[in-house]
Amino acid sequence: MTKRFDRRKFLLYSSATLTSSLFLKACRTPSPTATPQASASPTTTPGSPASSGNTIKVGILHSLSGTMSISENSVVDAEKLAIEEINKAGGVLGKQIEAVVEDGNSDWPTFAEKAKKLIDQDKVVTVFGCWTSASRKAVLPVFEEKNHMLWYPVQYEGQECSKNIFYTGAAPNQQIEPAVDWLLENKGKKFFLVGSDYVFPRTANTIIKAQLAAKGGELVGEDYIPLGGTEVTPIITKIKAALPDGGVIFNSLNGDSNVAFFKGLQGAGLGPDKYPSMSVSIAEEEVKAIGVEYLKGHYAAWNYFMTVESPANTKFVEAFKAKYGKDRVTNDPMEAAYIMVYLWKQAVEKAGTADDLDKVRAAALGQTFDAPGGKVTLETNHHLSKFVRLGEVREDGLFKIAFATPEAVKPIPWNQFVAETKGFSCDWSDPAKGGKFKAT
Repeated sequence: MTKRFDRRKFLLYSSATLTSSLFLKACRTPSPTATPQASASPTTTPGSPASSGNTIKVGILHSLSGTMSISENSVVDAEKLAIEEINKAGGVLGKQIEAVVEDGNSDWPTFAEKAKKLIDQDKVVTVFGCWTSASRKAVLPVFEEKNHMLWYPVQYEGQECSKNIFYTGAAPNQQIEPAVDWLLENKGKKFFLVGSDYVFPRTANTIIKAQLAAKGGELVGEDYIPLGGTEVTPIITKIKAALPDGGVIFNSLNGDSNVAFFKGLQGAGLGPDKYPSMSVSIAEEEVKAIGVEYLKGHYAAWNYFMTVESPANTKFVEAFKAKYGKDRVTNDPMEAAYIMVYLWKQAVEKAGTADDLDKVRAAALGQTFDAPGGKVTLETNHHLSKFVRLGEVREDGLFKIAFATPEAVKPIPWNQFVAETKGFSCDWSDPAKGGKFKAT
């Protein structure tokens, strides 16, 4: 059962950590009574060197319980698959990777606590983790204070470029912006924006509104559901009133609120023929959980779909199914999580060390990988160049690719539609530029 959103806690936390910027992304509230499904205690002595003996310890930090577990458990599976493959192939620098797994419990303060534990007690050399930007924002001060390293696998709102984070999901110009362009060209000019009531949807919608204004689109409505909320009737009523003859729904709901929303759309007769929705947090795993009967014909924007045709994707899908079951599916965050483990491995091998994080960071820049979704390159702004794809949900719950860029799109962390960040860039290969500098 979904826990009620603790709005007072959210507001207190937001005002304490997010007052300096609109451009953040938050997450679902905690499920304090939930029992972690797979939170693992370290099997080595706390405080031992990260690369001692024949192992190199890394952290995995995701929500194994709570509202975000619908999405994050599968990301953990993908990371474990990559680690297993690397270990079978000889490991890293001749050592085996040992993963210390912690549960963030869909609760951002818990993420910060577990990040400190992984760094201070378990002595991991890097952490693969987070989904929501609230969890990332919660752990960011920890990684920056300790000059440590986080690999973050999920599309996000941009407006950030940290020395201590490598972002392997999409920046807005690799997901949100091309989705809006395609919708304007193919589905109509009138947009209703719906999202969970946290900062990622609000930031995404700030970008979308600026883009619509610049490109002749029309915003007819914008509304939010409390984080984790399932009462969708009021917002669906507003959509029908604002779009009586149909129009585009841009959906940035996250977590299990999507279940109620898409059932509600269908129940109200708002089908994809007249009310096509474009989602940025629903992939194959979520389609399976929500029910294809509610999502068939709707759209999602990602960089990777399970239906991508490439030798690298065939290998990835077959390996994942062989390990976890033939009925399992792969999706974009899982692919981004899988490849980030390999990119870290390559950086460590180039640096010749796993413990000197400054050397590993420098070695990571320019790394390439033949990813299931196409070749990626780790740019000097700590984000990946990636292909962009839009997909339509098919009868089998997978996606028919409706649009794909012919080549990888370079990431732009600081948004160029938003006046406050227009003209800014990021370059960690040059200390004089760093995380934010005026490029134009």
